[in-house]
Amino acid sequence: PEYSQKSLAEAPMSAVSEAIDRIIDAHDPYPAVVVDQQWEMIAGNQAVRILTEGAAEFLLEPPVNVLRLSLHPEGMAPRIVNLAQWRTHLLARLAREVEVSADAQLASLLDELRTYPSGGDWHDDRANSLLVPLRVRAGDTELAMFSTTTVFGTPRDVTLAEIAIESFYPSDTQTADYFRSAAQVRVTSCRT
Repeated sequence: PEYSQKSLAEAPMSAVSEAIDRIIDAHDPYPAVVVDQQWEMIAGNQAVRILTEGAAEFLLEPPVNVLRLSLHPEGMAPRIVNLAQWRTHLLARLAREVEVSADAQLASLLDELRTYPSGGDWHDDRANSLLVPLRVRAGDTELAMFSTTTVFGTPRDVTLAEIAIESFYPSDTQTADYFRSAAQVRVTSCRT
């Protein structure tokens, strides 16, 4: 084969694996996850727990599919304030991936996700936003975030070509303060 395929645990990939860990750990106090081509979570930083709080245990058992976790009625969906908008965004993104890859597993996932509750009606108003936000309730606080996706620019290994790092950034001061405060609580509780 023209390109190799190695596990992140194998010796030649250890430097890449360490770099991935450094990237997601450095992104703390904000959430970051590493996903494979099937949207299964390979790794996540501590802040991801804020987003997944209250999700059913069966959705958090490996392999965790982050799209299923986001949209499942027993996952994050009940806490996503703009579920209809977020769902529309994720389904469109996944549909593009299915179209490009013709991947049967992704197509099956898309069919499954389409059966989940829609979260109501949502009409695209692109004039009022630059990015699709993720708005999640955390207790009495509404967190507002946008995400970026990082991929390896010159992969020569299939595993690397199929990995993406999804990093979430606060869209407002309230969200930034919430995540910083939660991180401070984690640090303080680790010291005691």
